[in-house]
Amino acid sequence: MIDFEFLGNTFLKLLSALPTTLGLFFASLVLGLGLSLVIVALRVSRRPWLSYPARGYIALFRGTPLLVQMFLIYYGLGQFPAVRESFAWVVLRSPYACAVLSLALCTAGYTAEIIRGGLLSVPQGQIEAGLAIGLSRWQLLWRILAPITLRQALPAYSTEAILLVKSTALASLVTVWDVTGVAQQIIQRTYRTMEVFACAAAIYLVLNFLVVRAVAWLEQRLAVPARPRGGNPAVQATQPLPTDQ
Repeated sequence: MIDFEFLGNTFLKLLSALPTTLGLFFASLVLGLGLSLVIVALRVSRRPWLSYPARGYIALFRGTPLLVQMFLIYYGLGQFPAVRESFAWVVLRSPYACAVLSLALCTAGYTAEIIRGGLLSVPQGQIEAGLAIGLSRWQLLWRILAPITLRQALPAYSTEAILLVKSTALASLVTVWDVTGVAQQIIQRTYRTMEVFACAAAIYLVLNFLVVRAVAWLEQRLAVPARPRGGNPAVQATQPLPTDQ
């Protein structure tokens, strides 16, 4: 029979660790997104001394397991006296900060390629049209490049966000007591693996559902409405055209 009392108590204990999981997710998401923008700017540069380091970064963090990266940051860097004596040790001595850093560095490599793919999808004709009507580089970026890139990258980025939610579970292996970490503690005391992990899976399922709905709402807000026939051509020329799917 199903022990509803045990399931209810387990849910409450796991929900008490939910703020830690959400903190890991949002902190690594924001840091990873900011870093990915820098990587993309270097990656698309025509100067090899800028683009090749960005390519190496992407290859490194996409080609190695996140768990290995997390262990290297948490256990490996502390072995060097120069690191322990530097200002970085204030951050690296914290398991939570190491988990956020490793998650952010990893997701930045994937996000950079997602954004680059969206950037390459911008029609060259729209860029030339923007320059032809006198848009500056910054105006071209904000009025044409950024909107189209964002619309094209959102579907793939939603998948990366979902993977990031699930990747936060690895933080429990470096003694961060998130939902998965608390679940493991409960299992060590009760030996009821099925019920505990079923509760944890339900929490992650709800989190990922909310992420999917949030991205879908953002996609709907960014959707380009059908342009009516006629109108002012000068105004329409400054607006990005919807790309062919």
